[in-house]
Amino acid sequence: MADLKHQIASATDASQDEIISFIQTLVQSPSLANDEADVQSIVLNKLESLGLKAEKVPVHFDELMDHPAFNDDGYSPDSRYNVVGHWENTGNGKSLILNGHVDVVPTGDKKLWSDSPWSGKVEHGKLYGRGSCDMKAGLASGIFAIQILQEIEFIPTGNVMVQSVVGEESGGCGTLANVVKGYSADGAVILEPTSLNICPIHSGALNFRLIIPGKATHGAMRLKGVSALEKTHLIHQSILVFEQERNSAYQSDYFKSYAQAAPINLGTIQGGDWHSSVPDTVVVEGRFGIFPGETPDDARLAFEKHIHKTASQDAWLKGHPPVVEWFEGQYESGYTNPDHPFIQLLVDCYDQTTSQKPIIEGVPYAADMALFTNYCKIPAVLFGPGNVRRAHSIDEYVEIDDIMNCIKIIAYLIVDWCGGTDG
Repeated sequence: MADLKHQIASATDASQDEIISFIQTLVQSPSLANDEADVQSIVLNKLESLGLKAEKVPVHFDELMDHPAFNDDGYSPDSRYNVVGHWENTGNGKSLILNGHVDVVPTGDKKLWSDSPWSGKVEHGKLYGRGSCDMKAGLASGIFAIQILQEIEFIPTGNVMVQSVVGEESGGCGTLANVVKGYSADGAVILEPTSLNICPIHSGALNFRLIIPGKATHGAMRLKGVSALEKTHLIHQSILVFEQERNSAYQSDYFKSYAQAAPINLGTIQGGDWHSSVPDTVVVEGRFGIFPGETPDDARLAFEKHIHKTASQDAWLKGHPPVVEWFEGQYESGYTNPDHPFIQLLVDCYDQTTSQKPIIEGVPYAADMALFTNYCKIPAVLFGPGNVRRAHSIDEYVEIDDIMNCIKIIAYLIVDWCGGTDG
């Protein structure tokens, strides 16, 4: 076995230029939500070149809308598709899913980037571009783990499935489509950027909209009106206190590296229609973090009760209460026992690669992992190259060393989890 692991490490290092070139190609193919077809074609061709049974899996909302985890993300209900590659084998070993999403978030102001957001530039051991960290490098790591094993003629006795999915950033419709169609395994790695920390626990998040009313009048008569903007400030301050209270009450050793396990964030604000008028409406949208084990229904109720309580203490809002709406992403939390044999095996594979003990932690963001733990009822983990703090950021990047180590670790995991023989 030690010789096999040495072969994996040597073959991975020898393939570094090819690996980085492929990830650059993925990054250089923009894949914003609803526009993932080009990059999915690249993935499909790569999987076919490895001899995998590769297929397009349509994402049709009419097949998903009755599922409790479905979120209408506002994009096309029937034109997107996942790519699934099957490395099928005849043995009785355990099966494994390697899951990654190709949709990326908008770039923001391109003038703030040092280079094009789609450059794929490599500099000082880092590969830059939107989606490099979140999470095209992770997806590529899973694909190349298979290629490396094929190169050294290792044949697993369990099936390995690569899932290249859409729609993760806006609600998870891609992975949900795979779940609804019955794709499952004995374990799953979601190759999100975790800095190669092993993350079997993640929080959830619910997108919300607050509509806060005021009373319009001429700006010169401001005191005769009620500014919805000022009432929004009042609501916002109360939410910050509520956020602190919730997180102070939640105790978990697995979230020590994060200030909060379930942050609440206001992300957009729109209000008023004239500079010299008191605004009569403000609309804010945000994300409400939910704790591992907290149901979305309980979380929604807690937030709605808080907004109602805050409004009842204000003379204007008491008679004109804000409206709470829930829309798009409604992500559940995910949990796999850190002591599960699947997680502990990944720990061993990390140790074999780096000669160090990995960090095992929970993360305060939502991911597709919950769809595997909550509906497929299988052990799953977030694990991949790149620091999540670089995701969604200007000059997003992923460390090349992380990529190379991730490929080795995933290849080791396939060997140890699925079993098999080498040529």
